[in-house]
Amino acid sequence: RKASSKLAYKLREITNPFLSKQEKVQLSKCAQDIISSSAEPTPLSEELSECVRYGTAFHHAGLSNEQRKIIEDAFKKQRLIKCIVATPTLAAGVNIPARRVIIRDLWRYDQGIGMHPIPVLEYKQQAGRAGRPRFDREGEAITIARNKTQRRKIFENYIFAEPEPIYSKLGVEPILRFHILASIASGFTPDMESLLDFISTTFYAYQRETHLLEETIDDVIDFLDANGFIEVYEGRLNATVFGQKTSKLYIDPLTALQLKRAVLRYSPEDTTSVSIFHAICSTPDMRSLYMRGEDGWVEEKFRDIKKKLLLPTPEPMDEDYGWFLSNLKTAYLMEDWINELPEAEICSRYGVGPGDIRNIVETAEWLLHAMREIARMYRFDMIPELTDLILRVKHGCKKELLDLVRLKNIGRVRARALYAAGFKTINSLRGVPVDRLAQIPSIGKKIALSIKKQIGEERDKDLMVNGK
Repeated sequence: RKASSKLAYKLREITNPFLSKQEKVQLSKCAQDIISSSAEPTPLSEELSECVRYGTAFHHAGLSNEQRKIIEDAFKKQRLIKCIVATPTLAAGVNIPARRVIIRDLWRYDQGIGMHPIPVLEYKQQAGRAGRPRFDREGEAITIARNKTQRRKIFENYIFAEPEPIYSKLGVEPILRFHILASIASGFTPDMESLLDFISTTFYAYQRETHLLEETIDDVIDFLDANGFIEVYEGRLNATVFGQKTSKLYIDPLTALQLKRAVLRYSPEDTTSVSIFHAICSTPDMRSLYMRGEDGWVEEKFRDIKKKLLLPTPEPMDEDYGWFLSNLKTAYLMEDWINELPEAEICSRYGVGPGDIRNIVETAEWLLHAMREIARMYRFDMIPELTDLILRVKHGCKKELLDLVRLKNIGRVRARALYAAGFKTINSLRGVPVDRLAQIPSIGKKIALSIKKQIGEERDKDLMVNGK
């Protein structure tokens, strides 16, 4: 990500001379849209905005959805941005054809693996972006070789190579157990015979030997049976209430099992928001943050809250201790989010971008909802705390702002400004002149009028005009 933003910044000098006056005006507006796309500008959004002014941009998963859309539209529809420097996310999932694609590097670094060559399929996908329908008769895909030996290997291993075989996603254990439970819970496969018949028609079965397929299915059935998702009796398969609930929540059965264990260990006196966040961040459905060298503070925090966590904790010498710390780090990001730490500070502290924060927040909302539904079955007294947390995660605010953020266009920044000005509830805004509200930082007249309309005072002329 750092390399893509750094290169996009350098390329401004090349693209700028090719921009017309009209394009510069339009790009300036796009740059402003990027800044205003979030109530909390970050160094990343400012850097992106500065690139866009000169006809370049960078594109990666750390950007917010709004920022990515602005860039993609300016490149594809308006043809204002002349060059995008992107990580593989752009080539993999977005339909952005270009006149020329330059693949600078065929190696990638992955945590736990180190540097490794990208797959042929990914190379073909990137190169295949070259050539814009209706604009180009042909496209150019350029791959950088540093010497003749590398040039030969690029031809052999990529340009003339066949893509790797595609394997069924059902071969991934979490996906297989998810779909097997769903087929049982829906009544589609009420017994082992119908389940085997169903799986045998899939691409996964086509790629597996029959005896290996049956062994894998038996293992999944044993897991679901042993952990209370289904009941097996004389070859019949029936989903339990817990299994039905898990299937309807659309979560991995292992996620449901971990959430159930956390709910059963809930204690109103000892459980904190970090305890709950750690539980949801420890599930397979949450993509946790990687630990970095400067993240030693996570382990220090762990010593203080060890007894308050809802799931068992590993020892430092255990194999999964590193993953445990990653989950805890993600939990603390959520804690900082609901305690209104500015996005710029969160990005700096955790080494993430606004898009990463949004992805974690959305996943956390979903998993907290699932946890609340499981709590309805086992610990009803946990529901109020989870309900508050769901709202606080959604809006990124402390509990005291939950009433104000119910208003449209009032996020945590504007809600905090209203609260600081003495308006602590929606009712406290009634009877307040528009010009008084408009003077509050980050509110302004447009938002003030919107607030008045939402609370039913848009027709009260005495409040709408000069506060008289």
